[in-house]
Amino acid sequence: MQTDTVTVLTAFAFTLLSGLATSLGSLLALVFKRTDTRFLSFALGLSAGVMVYVSFMELMPESVAQFSLIYSGKRAELFTLLAFFSGIALIALIDKFVPEDENPHEMHMMGEENKNGRLRKTGLMMALAMGIHNFPEGLATFTTALGDIEFAIPIMFAIAIHNIPEGMAVSVPVYQSTGSRRKAFMYATLSGLAEPIGALFGYLFLISFWTAGMNAFLLAMVSGIMVYISFDELLPGTEKYGHHHWGIGGVIAGMAVMAFSLLLM
Repeated sequence: MQTDTVTVLTAFAFTLLSGLATSLGSLLALVFKRTDTRFLSFALGLSAGVMVYVSFMELMPESVAQFSLIYSGKRAELFTLLAFFSGIALIALIDKFVPEDENPHEMHMMGEENKNGRLRKTGLMMALAMGIHNFPEGLATFTTALGDIEFAIPIMFAIAIHNIPEGMAVSVPVYQSTGSRRKAFMYATLSGLAEPIGALFGYLFLISFWTAGMNAFLLAMVSGIMVYISFDELLPGTEKYGHHHWGIGGVIAGMAVMAFSLLLM
């Protein structure tokens, strides 16, 4: 694996560029009017489609494949399932203890305090989930670039493409609940910056002993987190604004975006 200064800096640049695609997604989402509930339903559905598709079509199969390098037969699938449901348990526990938003500065919004508080919590939880998801992506992009820059380029672009709807997924509920474009952009950007942070952390601490088993467990756990958020927060959210078909259209669009972006990887 190449470790000269130019290669290392190039690898970090790749992770930074792919991570900042969440900022682009946030900017695209914030172009729309805050009162456009059809777009909100579509965006929440798109977020759910992105998260469910990537969980079951990319992360879970990859987790099984990596566990299969260590365990034979059904044991690999068993460990993947244990990691998946541990992710669900973890985010359900976090959900239980994260209070609804009671910030008095948010109380002026048309008598919709509870709805806005729940939307903001949805955005924050999604930023957390996306950040956890992007962390190993950054590590993967970085280590690939260290080994072969040319091979890392299409991976970087593919991750960047599917980070765009992730940025939308984080920023829309935060903006809808707070009215602050700055906060929405900040949370989306921070979730994307988990990629270069993952690369830096991996370079400093993990690259020498990171194992397939550790990575496999994390992939399945993140799947559980994202599936829980999709069914507990996002899909119910699409129904609250009275635009069922916009929400379903968003789900399908999110799955399609992820499907085609993954073809590039």
